[in-house]
Amino acid sequence: MNLLKTIHAIAPIRINDIGGWTDTWFAQHGKVLNMAVFPLVEVRIQVLENKKKVDQRVLVRLENYGEALWLNPENPAFDQHPLIQGAINSVAIPKEVMLHISLFSHVPAGSSTGTSASVCVTLLGALSQLTAQELPALEIAYMAHRVETVKLGLQSGIQDQMASALGGICFIDMFKYPEATVTKLDIAEPILEGMGQRLSLIYLGQSHSSSAMHEEVIAFLEKKGAQFSIIQALRSLAEQAKDRLLEGDLDGFGEVMIQNNECQRSLHAGLISEEADAVIAIAKKHKAIGWKVNGAGGKGGSLTILGSKDEKQNGWMLEEINSLGKGIRSIPISLARFGVTVQAEDP
Repeated sequence: MNLLKTIHAIAPIRINDIGGWTDTWFAQHGKVLNMAVFPLVEVRIQVLENKKKVDQRVLVRLENYGEALWLNPENPAFDQHPLIQGAINSVAIPKEVMLHISLFSHVPAGSSTGTSASVCVTLLGALSQLTAQELPALEIAYMAHRVETVKLGLQSGIQDQMASALGGICFIDMFKYPEATVTKLDIAEPILEGMGQRLSLIYLGQSHSSSAMHEEVIAFLEKKGAQFSIIQALRSLAEQAKDRLLEGDLDGFGEVMIQNNECQRSLHAGLISEEADAVIAIAKKHKAIGWKVNGAGGKGGSLTILGSKDEKQNGWMLEEINSLGKGIRSIPISLARFGVTVQAEDP
């Protein structure tokens, strides 16, 4: 098989989504501030000549799972890793080529950091190189959202895809689901650097997955409607978070994180797990100024902490968190200033 070209794509994940739950169909309109961070998701595609004109011509290697599967891009079964198959089925892959695709995530699956959205965004970004027209990052985000909601019929807000596609610290104003205006905040460099040094991502020991509890919360919010007080409060907190960052007020931003966390708790007590509260207790002890469960919340997943100004205090905090056991641990992160990035190389 002749190698025609190699495509390499990377994209960040998402943390600290202030205003999450409002970027959904049942909220109708919403506001979210979130942060794109590394570690990243990687996709590598070898584009080969399809001399034998076979139908099963896409090989996908899922490096994190040690799995591989062959797909027919024109007739996906959606029975194994449906998100991957849905993304591949969204791009017209020329019949004269075969694809060998490798996917790798540097964070655990189900960490509530928008990893599935990042995988979809990265894969679509790479596959778009097979066509003559390069897609803008925002269109890739919308495509990834449609894979989850239209092709697969899953519940999904819009913010994870946008964080991965665009990078940076984004303020998302969803004026009519799923349409939104997205602004990458221009934050003073000393504030950005200082905040980046104080942010921590804590994995809470097990993969998060949507549950009956989340369906219960969604049904509750759908019944309450777009003007429900907690939804309004979450929208307002996203606005406040944006203002605090632009003002360089990290203490105020940390307080918004805490308020958002308690709004999540008020939706359903189970959205803030015992493990999350154990980590929060340690963060308080070491004078952290902000904390928030990532994503929708619930059992497993992860938590973002904005630590104190004291570097030693933050080190002691992470040491104590890492000693909790049960798989709870800190994951090194850094702010990602760019989103999905794609490079194609000839052999």
